[in-house]
Amino acid sequence: MSISQLARSIAESPTLSLNEQARLLREKGEAVVHLGAGEPKNRAPISAILSSAAKLNTGDIKYTPTDGIPSLKKAVIRYTEENYDRVVAPENVLISGGAKQALFNLLFTLVNPQDEVIVLAPYWVSYPEMIKMVYGIPVIVTPEDGGFYPRMKEIEQAVSSYTKAIIVNSPNNPSGVVYPESFIAEIVEFCERKGIYLIMDDIYHKLVFEGKVAPPAFRYTTKDTESTKVICINGISKLYGMTGFRIGWVVAPRNLIEVMINVQAQTTSCTSLILQAAAEGALTGLQSVVESLRMTLENNRNVMMQELCSFNGIRVTKPDGTYYCLPDFRAYSNNSVELSRFLLKKALVVTVPGKEFGMEGHLRLSYATTVKDVKQGLERIKWALDPSSPNEIYIGERKYVRDWL
Repeated sequence: MSISQLARSIAESPTLSLNEQARLLREKGEAVVHLGAGEPKNRAPISAILSSAAKLNTGDIKYTPTDGIPSLKKAVIRYTEENYDRVVAPENVLISGGAKQALFNLLFTLVNPQDEVIVLAPYWVSYPEMIKMVYGIPVIVTPEDGGFYPRMKEIEQAVSSYTKAIIVNSPNNPSGVVYPESFIAEIVEFCERKGIYLIMDDIYHKLVFEGKVAPPAFRYTTKDTESTKVICINGISKLYGMTGFRIGWVVAPRNLIEVMINVQAQTTSCTSLILQAAAEGALTGLQSVVESLRMTLENNRNVMMQELCSFNGIRVTKPDGTYYCLPDFRAYSNNSVELSRFLLKKALVVTVPGKEFGMEGHLRLSYATTVKDVKQGLERIKWALDPSSPNEIYIGERKYVRDWL
């Protein structure tokens, strides 16, 4: 069997792979704690369920317009105006099968072979792979100080005549940091001046803590929607905990949207009417569900920070948002892949290696779970790694004795 060189070059999704490993262990009856998943435990909003069910009950589920049903696009337009203070037209919006498809469609539309796209580390694992899938070159910019906040000087040094776009994700997956207003303003000005597209992945933009705000990039451009280089991607997966509904969107100049519609038409045709109806229900229903989820996550984050502080040698930057933190575990291992496998084997805890996010020696831990899981998971990690922790622990019904330290 002959496999294309491009297909062979694309890495497996580490998060989906870990989810599958955890599922198989649970099927065997193992007491796995999952601190790797990027989805909360909440149920979908009732407004989304009712809206979806109303469409389903008609029995008339057919193709939809490739760019999305008009009522959902109207809801996205209103959402954009309320949250970004930006008035856009239906021609500026494309509904896709999740924010991930929206981003892929956009990269497919923008990037020529050998064009470069700047990715800021730490980064979401799919960015470099998606860029390679459209024959572009991901250029990783890692802060020289080893932290999680990018600096314009380092970005400017990475820009070349081949640079087509820069991807910015704030609040950031995997670190949870929110980039400061001064940085967002500076990078918007830079991209507009240089003619470089600024792709804002805003999928977590309302999941912020302690009164912080993720500054919207649209606020800092003086150009209108048709001439700006700022492009916004968002969706319902994270804010509403509707990861399985797979509805996202992009807001961009209409000349880009027109081409993206053609790309989507030739790949997935359109997104499901039932799922679009659910997304519309979420966007137009009571928004208290977002605040409820945000408060739950903030509490979970506080518990995780408290537990991590009890470790010897671990350094962690307190997340300002998202579901994640990215502690530095180099006091225990410089190889995050081996460390993650070790913790799954010995402690039955799922973590994600920092190497996948451009931060070797770190582990991404998710608190989009229960407080019980956060406490149990970190107790097990401490037992497996920290010599000062008790030598014995109960995992499920069994007692485990540490014999490797």
